[in-house]
Amino acid sequence: MARPFIKMHGLGNDFVVFDARDDEFSLSADQVRAVADRRTGVGCDQLFVMEPSDKADVFMRIYNADGSEVAACGNGARCIARLVGDGRETVRIETLAGLIEGRADGAGAALDMGAPKLGWQEIPLAYAMDTLEMPVGWGMLERPVGVNMGNPHAVFFVERLDDVPITELGPEIETDPLFPEKVNVGVAEVLAPDAVRLKVWERGAGLTQACGTGACAAAVAAMRRKLTERKVTVHLPGGALEIEWREDGHVLMTGPAEISFTGQIDL
Repeated sequence: MARPFIKMHGLGNDFVVFDARDDEFSLSADQVRAVADRRTGVGCDQLFVMEPSDKADVFMRIYNADGSEVAACGNGARCIARLVGDGRETVRIETLAGLIEGRADGAGAALDMGAPKLGWQEIPLAYAMDTLEMPVGWGMLERPVGVNMGNPHAVFFVERLDDVPITELGPEIETDPLFPEKVNVGVAEVLAPDAVRLKVWERGAGLTQACGTGACAAAVAAMRRKLTERKVTVHLPGGALEIEWREDGHVLMTGPAEISFTGQIDL
């Protein structure tokens, strides 16, 4: 049976979205990998299934391209917000990481991503350590900041982002035993008190054009290190996101969400 889908992207971080709010169905890891395959499927970094929710406007189920299910995706949340919340005062999205609330319009969304988790058990790490200056390193990447924005991130600050072989070091760090749930690897260069340049190796997806939770994590990490102000523009390969760590402890993310095309696929 052919299923309709929507292909979307947030700054080039691309997604396939299925709507199961009125016709529930589940996907196996093999089916997710088949849809995500860029040669024989639709192709995407992540796949989402919109499901009914009794707590929010929609439940957002999130799969990485490798078939693994994860709890959060910032760029994807903006896309789902645009689909279900365009024209509304507010939109609420339920995820495995909790509720996300914000507003959407025809161009994108501004979402409250909640408060970052900063304890070593919350990242999570395999053993106790300071998450502001983690005493570990992999080659030229050393002493990251640990942040959980619904999923785990290790953020490294470097002088020159272009000098870092992230496609070599990313997989090694992602799968290191220090990170029992694997980790998203962010490499950041501070450009100014209100600007950061970032690349992210995403667990289960690899190097992507943009990562919403990664941008939030990098901003929080820079602010914890007192490298930037509380509101910054995070420049990713696919474009820029506005990130603010508010006084109430919550992180606000603002950025675009685009519909690429629609279609049907036989699962």
